[in-house]
Amino acid sequence: MRLALNMSLHFPNLKASPLADNLKSKLLGGLVALFVVGLTTIYIYYRMKKPKAKSKILVLGGTGYIGKFIVKASAEAGHPTFVLVRETTLSHPDKSKLIETFKTSGVTLLYGDLSDHESLVKAIKQVDVVISTLGGQQIDDQVKLIAAIKEAGNIKRFLPSEFGLDVDHHNSVEPVASFLAKKVKIRRAIEAEGIPYTYVCSNAFAGYFLPTLGQQNVTAPPKDKVVILGDGNVKGVYVIEEDIGTYSIKAVDDPRTLNKTLYIRPPANVLTFNELVSLWENKIKTTLQKIYVPEDQLLKSIKESPFPANLKLALGHSMLVKGDCTNYEIDPSLGVEASELYPEVKYTSVDNYLNAFV
Repeated sequence: MRLALNMSLHFPNLKASPLADNLKSKLLGGLVALFVVGLTTIYIYYRMKKPKAKSKILVLGGTGYIGKFIVKASAEAGHPTFVLVRETTLSHPDKSKLIETFKTSGVTLLYGDLSDHESLVKAIKQVDVVISTLGGQQIDDQVKLIAAIKEAGNIKRFLPSEFGLDVDHHNSVEPVASFLAKKVKIRRAIEAEGIPYTYVCSNAFAGYFLPTLGQQNVTAPPKDKVVILGDGNVKGVYVIEEDIGTYSIKAVDDPRTLNKTLYIRPPANVLTFNELVSLWENKIKTTLQKIYVPEDQLLKSIKESPFPANLKLALGHSMLVKGDCTNYEIDPSLGVEASELYPEVKYTSVDNYLNAFV
């Protein structure tokens, strides 16, 4: 090769040998290949090192009971968080204070209303994920939200207002049955429009149930006697609201929860009512008088009770007698369990939660 090169210098009219040309071509190609590989490696390294941007989340019903926990969890997880509110909400004595805490947490307020399609579309176009925590009276109105999401065309995930029993797996009686049927219609509407979704089934809100152990017309856990629906041997699931928020927000960017149901069943919080009572008795060092209510008697009370007492009793029947929190297996093609999916979450157990009431 050196001879060929030297000859080309002294005798410019002579051509270099094919061997020399081939070697030079291979050398140049190798250098180019090394350069490309180096650039690719650097690009991949910095891509992996750079944290993925978190989805922008819009919450509707953010000043409601479960909504405020969703908003808090979203902001704490570092998601750019938006809350859609009516301007009249700002003058509400209790909600105005909550809104101030939102602002302190860096939450952005957007003004709009379900009845104002234009404001909905405008708000939705600013985010990636929509979470509805609207109350029972507004469940049907979510069809307006679905229409706005469809028109906006940019939403990566929609979590409709569920946060309770699985509406596709229950044995509820009225008035709960009709209420859950509304949520079923919303599910089918979402699916018909091809909107990417996650349904959150969080089972029983701990804050609703545990401070009184589900007893009627009391403000504290029982210290002498306790009413037990059914035989007390059916397993229920009780989830602390902060944990519902945490698990729900973790799911919004997770491909494993896309177009699936997220079931929140923390193992330590799956208890029969008898086990729950036993936990409480151990804490207060007292054996409670237990009054069991057979199913037929409970059904009679549901029919004879006015609203909302009949609703509460019907929920108790569904959860504590029919076992609608746990009486089915989770189909892995349709759903996932939150505490298995996110073992890093240190959820609050029922046992620890009850300590606050001793």
